[in-house]
Amino acid sequence: MQVTTIGLDLAKNVFQVHGVTEGGTVGFNRSLRRGQVHRFFETLPPCLVGIEACGTSHYWAREIAQLGHEVRLIPPAYVKPYVKRGKSDAIDAEAICEAVTRPSMRFVAVKSPEQQAVLALHRVRDLIVRQRTQIVNMLRGVLAEFGIVVRQGAGHAIAFARQCLEGVEQDLPDLARDVVTMMVSMNSPSGESSTLKFRHSRTAPRASISRRSLMWNSTSRVVGGAFSALR
Repeated sequence: MQVTTIGLDLAKNVFQVHGVTEGGTVGFNRSLRRGQVHRFFETLPPCLVGIEACGTSHYWAREIAQLGHEVRLIPPAYVKPYVKRGKSDAIDAEAICEAVTRPSMRFVAVKSPEQQAVLALHRVRDLIVRQRTQIVNMLRGVLAEFGIVVRQGAGHAIAFARQCLEGVEQDLPDLARDVVTMMVSMNSPSGESSTLKFRHSRTAPRASISRRSLMWNSTSRVVGGAFSALR
């Protein structure tokens, strides 16, 4: 019995595979440990493999495609209508296997490692910027409790905090000055944000679509890099 279509339900350690023949007969529905996945697909003839587009799906799509299989990633929202009952790994794998054969199904393009690296860069930068904003807002609120109003902008808040570090600002109690000092140390990722902006300027021009959208400011470099990675 030769299977032609496989639905692969991904997980951290235990995966589920559901295979059917060309006539629709179920060939297997079994679980695989992470270390067994490569060996399992190596032993199979070329198949159509459906995977739900989720965490690690692009990595596994590339790995399985290198073994000679045709891999298609399906958005999770398009798999859900094919779940017949309940919720389990076996049922999900069966739903993926059925969804991948639909002629009108829409698929997600498999990203290269370079595209995923650019997307990771964007996510980390976004996290650092949000953390910096939270710390600056907290700093401004703490200083307001002592009647000190800092001008809008992260640069002004950080500059005032550094004055406290250097002992220039004398209107704060020692304990409050220690709190401000701690916030400055927590705000160190601001330098890392600048480093990430520089990396954006290096990665964005590599794609032709980025060169068309790139202007000479950091915002357009960030947008151009993200756009090229999402293609």
